[in-house]
Amino acid sequence: MYLSIKLKKMTSSRRHHLKSLMLSIAKDLLEAEAAEAVEERNRYMEENCPALSLPDSIQELQELCKKLHQKIDTVDEQRYDMASKVGKCDKEIEDLKMKVQDLKGKFKKPALRKVRMSADAMLQALLGSKHKVNMDLRANLKQVKKEVKEEEKEAIGDWRKNIEDKAGMGGRKKIFEAEA
Repeated sequence: MYLSIKLKKMTSSRRHHLKSLMLSIAKDLLEAEAAEAVEERNRYMEENCPALSLPDSIQELQELCKKLHQKIDTVDEQRYDMASKVGKCDKEIEDLKMKVQDLKGKFKKPALRKVRMSADAMLQALLGSKHKVNMDLRANLKQVKKEVKEEEKEAIGDWRKNIEDKAGMGGRKKIFEAEA
């Protein structure tokens, strides 16, 4: 016995309500994530960048400039190291994606369009203008000469004799006379 329970489809108003709920939750999550990023940035700046106090003398100002240049150099080195690590990781990710694609064996086939091109033009496009390629297919075929039999020529030439020989019974008279 088959049970035919028909599942009710979701109404469009219900679907719209659920979609709006999901979007509002996602919006709240994004706002919370953005606020957390701002807090983290402020925390990092307080830890690594103390408040600037300008010295009174020129010599102290020069020392402060030297310290700031040293910090700038260290930050630039760190930024360069991080950029190289990111580049290396991106390259590794691309290689892994290619390996996964190779293992799957599925490639996106490009949409091909019809091109009217002769074989000569196609080979010239592939090999370039340096190579002169001629695709004369008839030149590569084997030459066969027909041998005409001389007996057939003689038989064709004397057509009256052939008719007299094969006269009667559709040409079978001669066959019977030869056997007897």
